[in-house]
Amino acid sequence: MDPVHLTTDRLLLRPLRDADIEAVLAAGSDPATQHNTTIPVPYTREHARSFVQDYAPGAWRDEKEFVFGVALKPTDELVACVSVHARNFRDDGVAEIGYWAVPAQRGHGYTAEAVGEICRWAFAELGVVRMEWQAVEGNWPSRRVAEKAGFAFEGTLRSKLVHRGRRFDGWIGARLAPGAEATVTAASSDPATAGSPGALGAPGESTDLPPDAGPAPRA
Repeated sequence: MDPVHLTTDRLLLRPLRDADIEAVLAAGSDPATQHNTTIPVPYTREHARSFVQDYAPGAWRDEKEFVFGVALKPTDELVACVSVHARNFRDDGVAEIGYWAVPAQRGHGYTAEAVGEICRWAFAELGVVRMEWQAVEGNWPSRRVAEKAGFAFEGTLRSKLVHRGRRFDGWIGARLAPGAEATVTAASSDPATAGSPGALGAPGESTDLPPDAGPAPRA
C-alpha cells in the first residue's frame, strides 16, 4: 500500500521524511520513550535514519505497519509518530495503535488528535473493526492519550508483556468502528444458570437446534 496523507485542524499526518530524522533521534534518545517502547537502547542517529528511510516505507509497502509522521500544519515540524500495527486485520479486523511524541512537544494534545483521525481512517479505509491499545501497567501518559482519543480501558492482563528481559502486567483498551459492537448470543449465557427457566437447554425450552444436531457446542 502507498503511504496516505491525512489532516486535522492542527496537524498533517504524512509519511516520514529525511527532515524528520533529528526529531526521531530526539524522541528515541528520551528516557521516557526508551522506558515505554521497544526501540533500541542506546538509540543512535543510524537507528533514526533507518527507521525513517527504510523501515517505515517498507512497512507501508508490505502492509505490516502504517507509520504516520505527525507534523504541525504551519511549519511541517514533526511532533509525534503514530503507527497502526496491521497484524491480521484483513482476516479478523483487529489492529493495534502505537505512538510516541517528541519530548519538547508533549502536553499539547497532538498525539491524541492524530490517533483519533488515524483510527477513523483505519475503520473507513482498511476495514478495521477493533483498534487495540496496549501499554505496560502504570504508563499513565499513554493511557491518557488513548482515553482522550476514544479508547475504552478494558483491564489488566497479568504478566502479558515482556519488555527488555522482564515480564510486566499489561493494560489493554480498544476503540471500535461505528456499529461494530458485538452481538450477544445465547451461547454467552452464564453456565451457572443452565436449567433455570429460559436458559439454553433448560427442560421444556427450545434450544433452536434441529432435532438431529446433537449437543450444543461448548464455548
